[in-house]
Amino acid sequence: MAAGPAIPGLLCVFAAMVLLIFVSVSAPTWEKISFLNVGNGPQQTHYGVLGFTGSQTHIGYDFNPAELGFDSTKLNTNIIHNLTMTLILYPIAAGLSGLGVLFGICGAAYHRSGTILMLLTTTLALLVTLVVWVLEMALFGIARKRFRDQGIAAEFGNANWLGLGALVALMLGVLASCCGVFGRYRRRRDAY
Repeated sequence: MAAGPAIPGLLCVFAAMVLLIFVSVSAPTWEKISFLNVGNGPQQTHYGVLGFTGSQTHIGYDFNPAELGFDSTKLNTNIIHNLTMTLILYPIAAGLSGLGVLFGICGAAYHRSGTILMLLTTTLALLVTLVVWVLEMALFGIARKRFRDQGIAAEFGNANWLGLGALVALMLGVLASCCGVFGRYRRRRDAY
């Protein structure tokens, strides 16, 4: 293999890409992955990147589980609606991580420049993931508190922790890629 130093960074970025893809296809597309679970039993509503249980997929939404008797006047504001729009940064971060994986494959197979490009795209993916993770934790933290204030059960879902795992994997990927850029890329020639 031409570039062994690129492999650890490539593996970390690949893991982050997979986690970000899982987060990106959260509810309503894949009900098992969500940021916030509201209610109990069969009436439970799951909130994801592009909507919630029973809604169409779209960018930005309002918290409106009418079947739970929720007074949404304090939660459905323009600021909260705009924060739900920022969740589209998760698929963008997944795409940037995918580019990082492609560049990492080039770096591992061919040349150091692929590892340098992997470092740059992974750093950008890290920044985007950090911003969106902080925003979604604030958004769903506020929503969870407002639901609980009205006596409605609300718990964080697993997408929050998948996003955190992707963030950590991207941090490790940036560190490993940075070390990989300065690694040894030439093969030793055997003297005959």
